[in-house]
Amino acid sequence: MNQDYIKSDPWSIIEEGFDKEQVKSSESLFSIGNGAMGQRANFEEKYSGETFQGSYIAGVYYPDKTRVGWWKNGYPEYFAKVLNAPNWIGINVFIDGVSLDLNTCASVSNFKRELNMKEGWYQRSFQVKLSNNIEVDAKITRFLSLDVDEVGAIKMELALLNSDAKVKLIPYLDSGITNEDSNWDDKFWNTTSVDFDKDRAYIEAHTMKTNFATCTFMHANAEFNGVSIPAQLGDKTDSFIGLEFEKNVSQGEKVSLTKFGGYTVSRNHETSELINVANTVIDEATTLGFDALLEKQKEAWANIWEMSDITIEGDVKAQQGIRFNIFQLNQTYLGKDSRLNIGPKGFTGEKYGGSTYWDTEAYCLPFYMATKNQEVAWSLLEYRYNHLEKAIENAQKLGFTNGAALYPMVTMNGEECHNEWEITFEEIHRNGAISFAIFNYHRFTGDYSYIPKMGLEVLIGIARFWQQRVNFSQHKQKYVMLGITGPNEYENNVNNNWYTNYLAKWCIDYALEQLEVVKDEYPEDYKRIVSKTGLTSSETEVWTKVANNMYFPYSEKHEVFLQQDGFLDKELIKVEDLDKSNRPINQKWSWDRILRSPYIKQADVLQGFYFFEDHFSSEALEKHFDFYEPFTVHESSLSPCVHSIQAAKLGRMEQAYTFYLRTSRLDLDDYNKEVEEGLHITSMAGTWMSIVEGFGGMRVLNDQLHFTPQIPTQWKSYSFKINFRNQIITITVSEKQTNFEVTGDKDLTIQVNDKPLILTPRKSVQA
Repeated sequence: MNQDYIKSDPWSIIEEGFDKEQVKSSESLFSIGNGAMGQRANFEEKYSGETFQGSYIAGVYYPDKTRVGWWKNGYPEYFAKVLNAPNWIGINVFIDGVSLDLNTCASVSNFKRELNMKEGWYQRSFQVKLSNNIEVDAKITRFLSLDVDEVGAIKMELALLNSDAKVKLIPYLDSGITNEDSNWDDKFWNTTSVDFDKDRAYIEAHTMKTNFATCTFMHANAEFNGVSIPAQLGDKTDSFIGLEFEKNVSQGEKVSLTKFGGYTVSRNHETSELINVANTVIDEATTLGFDALLEKQKEAWANIWEMSDITIEGDVKAQQGIRFNIFQLNQTYLGKDSRLNIGPKGFTGEKYGGSTYWDTEAYCLPFYMATKNQEVAWSLLEYRYNHLEKAIENAQKLGFTNGAALYPMVTMNGEECHNEWEITFEEIHRNGAISFAIFNYHRFTGDYSYIPKMGLEVLIGIARFWQQRVNFSQHKQKYVMLGITGPNEYENNVNNNWYTNYLAKWCIDYALEQLEVVKDEYPEDYKRIVSKTGLTSSETEVWTKVANNMYFPYSEKHEVFLQQDGFLDKELIKVEDLDKSNRPINQKWSWDRILRSPYIKQADVLQGFYFFEDHFSSEALEKHFDFYEPFTVHESSLSPCVHSIQAAKLGRMEQAYTFYLRTSRLDLDDYNKEVEEGLHITSMAGTWMSIVEGFGGMRVLNDQLHFTPQIPTQWKSYSFKINFRNQIITITVSEKQTNFEVTGDKDLTIQVNDKPLILTPRKSVQA
């Protein structure tokens, strides 16, 4: 049974009624972020019940020492923790000396929280009866500014319903925080100063080991009947500071508190200037005021939605799902800083560690290419180029030479920091996703300039890795790859994972092709790159030999490529024949049992068919889909989207819709029973792909946009926009027809159902 307490609404995530069992899940679902920082939807006031506290600063991490039972050569020395940062949102509330705490109060009524995705704000409202029988009405609104991205704003409004009382409000900062996922219970933060100045307070702290210096700051102003209440210094310790506002309030009257808070960080400023910068940020926020800053927030989100929105008519749950996914992606990454990337949990939890997985290149890049300017996608590619030397070091640690590059499975700064051997050493297909992203960027944008400037060096390092990672099998007279984990992490240490072998061959072929292009068209870059990398013709001859003689496991009986050499040795019981009490298997079965089973966590062979769809016929896709999908348990967040796209390609729209709904509402409906740990941010880009590439059938083939639009029977229409080479195309699909519109100053020829269609700017064209 999936959770179903989130109300259906096209633009908002809404919870009505207070349930302590839902608090941690809602803390994830109502999370907010602005690309520079983010936070779980923890209560501002004290909450003594079960909670998962979480505030996060982009790019700030701690190298928690790896904890394993048996150390192996090549292991990463640390697992990078996404750090729980000092808390600035807290506001303790006392009514006649009794703490406002939803866990201990006598009753809670009219509880509602809303995450307004259209305008980018989060609000809670409720009424409580405290243990002293005083009834209070509360409304708290919060947002993290997109315009001034070092600041967030909170407005708390309290009214006394049945009694006069003394109200004390204590906005505070607290650096005495910990991570739930610490390996050794190390101290991650060292607080160096705690200070205040009238209605402002500051905590300076730095991370241990990585030494990121931060200033957590706040400004607070309380009002009663429009008149400010003077601030007093409250408690002050070596990791905590509070300001106090106290007022006698009569029944029916209201007191309010506005709090601006946030972080200035040494990643962006001189450490000695952090408090001065914090004051500048506070001045900017207070000059504007809460309401004006909120209006700017609404305008900023309107601009984002103008390009990235997908509208769905006739299916509110589907509409809410896609907007939730698009909203969270934009809260996590906006492309302003090429040092940053898209973490699997974004700013919503600590799980997985690190800020970068192969998810970025495989799933997120298409979303950002199509809904932003191409500079945003360039930033994601530049991030990997900037980490090339670290990727070469990662490969050296495993025994590779000559500039071979192995990009990390998990990273913050380019170093591998994932400490499960079957992932760190074996799930090397992530390397291929980097090369594919370079290809995908050029294919979509038409911009080749990245390859001679940066990309070719990356392609060379990756090709060198694959050439060294294979070995020649005398028995097969082919190059094989042993000891691999493919995208299906429910198989470890297998031989000749088809997807990895195929990707390796493609990476080498693609690198060789681009070498020739750069040699002919960018000779100066070619000379620079060959000199820098020491590449020789004898080396590329070896690459060619490997690529031309790669082994691919295949079943003549089933007429499919085998996921790996031993796949047919398994007991091939389909998922539909598994007792439901065994699901999810990752929570019900031992790891040993999972590894011996045929069950597939996510698309593996089918991931290859997704990347390289144009290498295979539709008949081949159908055979492989029908063979592998029945064994797929979809226990990875990255699974349903690929299957939705391929089901749509095969014309199986009911199945495609089912997969779409699962990926779009994975967290809202908590399919995997783990949403309290945080959201699945990177897979949300797959939701976008399910509509645009799945239902819309968008592809780039032979330098042209192609569409094969279809529509689920549950929908009346849907619409999306694509920024294709600086021309915005709006596609609207209904049950009877598809309309296309293009902006810009020139015509654009596209293909619709394999027939050319000329789009003229500002004219709606029907297909």
